Amino acid sequence: MCNFCEESKVEKIEKSKLFQNPKKIEKIMLILFLIPGTPKDLLVYVAGLLPIQPMRFILISTFARFPSVISSTLAGANLAVGDWKMGLILYGVVLILVAIVILIMNQLDKDKMAQEALKTMSEK
Repeated sequence: MCNFCEESKVEKIEKSKLFQNPKKIEKIMLILFLIPGTPKDLLVYVAGLLPIQPMRFILISTFARFPSVISSTLAGANLAVGDWKMGLILYGVVLILVAIVILIMNQLDKDKMAQEALKTMSEK
């Protein structure tokens, strides 16, 4: 199965609760892509090993990368000229926006789960 690691370790990872929940993995990937300074290429390599639909990953990695790249560029430009305050403010704004996106996603996911539960109960 894997020349670089023991089969028991691979099975343990595949049977973990996180690995069995692609939606949670997608949320984690979205958060990691939105955070400035995370190694985006490494995330792309790791995603190939995760149970995420390729098209959903492409959308997440494409659209979540833009805010990170823009904020890192702007913050880096301000830090390069010695404007530490503005650089930190930009990073703070991005972190607040990431938190808002996470809250919105969680709310939408809860609504969707409630609707599915109601639907299954009405079918019985």
